[in-house]
Amino acid sequence: MRVSSVGVLWLAMSGAAWAEDPPPAPVPAEVRALEGCWRGAGDVMGKPVEIVLSARPVALGTMLTVDADSRAKADAKDRYAAHLIFGGRGAPPKDGAAIGVSGFWSDSFGGDFTAVGQGAAQPGGFDIAYAYPDASFVNRWRREGDTLTWTIVAKMGGKENAFARYELARSACPAPLG
Repeated sequence: MRVSSVGVLWLAMSGAAWAEDPPPAPVPAEVRALEGCWRGAGDVMGKPVEIVLSARPVALGTMLTVDADSRAKADAKDRYAAHLIFGGRGAPPKDGAAIGVSGFWSDSFGGDFTAVGQGAAQPGGFDIAYAYPDASFVNRWRREGDTLTWTIVAKMGGKENAFARYELARSACPAPLG
């Protein structure tokens, strides 16, 4: 009888091994509050832009993806897109809500500019930092009702430099293609 390596791997992963896995870290409520669609404007390194976001739960609700699409107001061909993934990190405190956030950043600059991030829930939102060789990019997400503010600062040493800031409002999501 011939057994493939895929078959052996499947057998090793099935059954009791799955039952023993710990539950995933819960996604903090402040992250889940992004779910839906958002539209707004802002600036990136001083350049005025328009931006739309679409956020939805994935992986059986254990993660949240955010797709951002922006373009410069002065030149519609000057576009940028990012795909962000957020999840919970660590066990929630015994007497409170989940606060740890993990993330992954990918964008239209390609694979050489991806990064893993870590952060935590804050009052009204969450912060997450992505480490790059030249700086840490700290993303601060804050929501108040149907208004979302997303700021990004480049942190080098103890100094922060403004990188991007967006003001968005909740909007209707486009109908899926059918």
